[in-house]
Amino acid sequence: MPRVFVYGTLRAGEVNDLNAAALRHGIAAPTLLGTGTVAGRLYDFGTYPGLVLDAGGGPVVGDIYEIADALLPVLDEIEEVYPGQATLFVREQRAVQCNGQPVACLLYPVADAAAAALPRIDSGDWVAYRRARDTGVA
Repeated sequence: MPRVFVYGTLRAGEVNDLNAAALRHGIAAPTLLGTGTVAGRLYDFGTYPGLVLDAGGGPVVGDIYEIADALLPVLDEIEEVYPGQATLFVREQRAVQCNGQPVACLLYPVADAAAAALPRIDSGDWVAYRRARDTGVA
C-alpha cells in the first residue's frame, strides 16, 4: 500500500479531507501513520497551499497515511495531476521525516516558479496558518 504525505487541503478536517475522499468513493479508509515533515517552503495560493521542495528550506508539516491503491487516482484528480499534461502539482516520491526516521512517501509539490510572487507560510503548517488567517487570530 502506498504512503502519502499530505500537507494542505487533504489533511483531516480540511476541504479535500483524504478520509472523506476515500469514503465518497467507497475506498478503504486511509491509515494515519503519524505526523511528518519535509524540507521545503510552503506558499499561500488562496484556498490551498503549495509546497516547493527545498533541501535548505524549513520543515513543512503534514500527515503520513497508508492508502489503498484505488485512492491514488482520486488524489490525482483532486490535485489535477494528469499524465502527459503540464499541471501546477506533480506527484513525486520523497523521504519524509517521521519520528526521526525517513519514510518514503508520495506527495504533491509545485514548481518554485509557480509560487514566486505568493505569500510564504513561514510556520510550514497550512492548517494552523489557514485557521489564523481565516479568523484573524494569530
